[in-house]
Amino acid sequence: MDYEWLALLPPIIAIGFALWKRQVILSLLVGVFTGATIIAGWNPLKGLLDTFSVYIVEKSLADSWNIGIIVFLLAVGGMIGVIGKMGGTKAIATAIAKKATDVRSTQLATALMGIAIFFDDYANSIVVGNTMRPITDAQNISREKLAYIVDSSAAPVSSMAPISTWIAMELGLIAAGLADVGLSGDAMTVFFQTIPYRFYSLFALVLLFNLIIQRKDYSTMLKAEIRARKTGKVYADGANPLIAEDKNLLPDDGVDGSIWDVIIPITIFLLVTVFGLWYNGYEEGKNFKDSIGNSDASVVLTWAAFIGSIVAGSIGVIKKRFNLSGAMDSWVSGAKSMFTAVIILTLAFALKGVISEMGLDVWLGEIAKDSLNEGFLPLIVFAASMFMAFAIGSSWGTNGILMPIVIPIAAQVSNATGAVTPLMLACMGSVLTGAVFGDHCSPISDTTILSSSASGSDHIDHVRTQMPYAITAAVFAIIFGFIPAGFGLSPWISLILGLISITLFVKFFGKKIDNNGNIVE
Repeated sequence: MDYEWLALLPPIIAIGFALWKRQVILSLLVGVFTGATIIAGWNPLKGLLDTFSVYIVEKSLADSWNIGIIVFLLAVGGMIGVIGKMGGTKAIATAIAKKATDVRSTQLATALMGIAIFFDDYANSIVVGNTMRPITDAQNISREKLAYIVDSSAAPVSSMAPISTWIAMELGLIAAGLADVGLSGDAMTVFFQTIPYRFYSLFALVLLFNLIIQRKDYSTMLKAEIRARKTGKVYADGANPLIAEDKNLLPDDGVDGSIWDVIIPITIFLLVTVFGLWYNGYEEGKNFKDSIGNSDASVVLTWAAFIGSIVAGSIGVIKKRFNLSGAMDSWVSGAKSMFTAVIILTLAFALKGVISEMGLDVWLGEIAKDSLNEGFLPLIVFAASMFMAFAIGSSWGTNGILMPIVIPIAAQVSNATGAVTPLMLACMGSVLTGAVFGDHCSPISDTTILSSSASGSDHIDHVRTQMPYAITAAVFAIIFGFIPAGFGLSPWISLILGLISITLFVKFFGKKIDNNGNIVE
């Protein structure tokens, strides 16, 4: 059945209800129920039953990728719980706090850590958020600001990294698109050529570092930062942080941890992730880079989290920070702290199952195809990619739908014969980075949920405070990037102009606050 515009109702209702009532779980459940009822021929009873049996169980939990991410989330929560119990988190927070003497240095350390973990946005969000949360709390940095830094240094970096879990998907779409239009060219080369055209991702990073270095904020984030500095409340009254505080996650009295209690398990986690991605994706004839791109990140991250948990627990037992029962209790407590996030992810996956069955992606793709035209082609593609990613909550799904549509159209419009044209590169970049924008702003996006969870932020507060910054980067990307690119301007000139403009924007529009939460003129 062709649902057309009706396929918009589930995500619109879920997003609207979430922003209105601030009840994420109920909002997602209502969205799934709405879609299930429409699919069931507007039969609400069957829709209710299918909500649980078909979409939550079959479409969400029975999917190997989905359950892999959920198990990973629980396992990494357990690992962080063990590290915290033996005093490791407290020790590294104390060590970094000595050097992170102010808000700026702490935020900068968080952003740089996010860029360093470039190979997977899921691992990025979980590790950076959990590691830096106690340190940013000590500096009275709002959880909303931490979630923004974590989120904005995850997908924008991972999606452009040549060694990452994104690479196979992007290379596959590029190669298939070039083959469809009969163009020669190495997909990896084209991948690198699209990076200067990923204006949103690049400008989002430029904005992030400008806000940190200039120590400024604006809009809803400014209010959150003022609250945190004035009152010490790192999240608002009535907020529902996606992580639970538990005394079992804190070291016992008299236990002094070491920074090595964190460094060793996290290093093992990272090493297992990198080499696990190679091992999982290896096939005869594939090199290291291609093997990583061919891997199943959900499986590898689960390996890494459990092995990291074992290492952390072993360190604690050997150092007599706790016994074996204490190690298990702290692991379970850490996993329990992720329970709310697990429920939200489960429902988000279920909503995506409803959306997919209703064919929202196909319908949006057809609309995008019919609305594209020449000079403003990159802009229109970017807008279509943003909207689709926001509606379906999936950057990967957006890329998979739009790239096969956009590449042939861009090739035809630019009269490509034998080689990839700059307009084609601009359009491919528009899809790949527009998907990241939509993912940043969508309350039903799994990466946005993970950022909220790892940072201990209220999910809707994270979306509300990040959205103005994401929109700012998108506006600069449109003005200085996609419109000029459509008319042939070099992307390098666009990037320079955007860098200068964003720096000046933050300087004159942003507001600096002191440690007491007062605005500094």
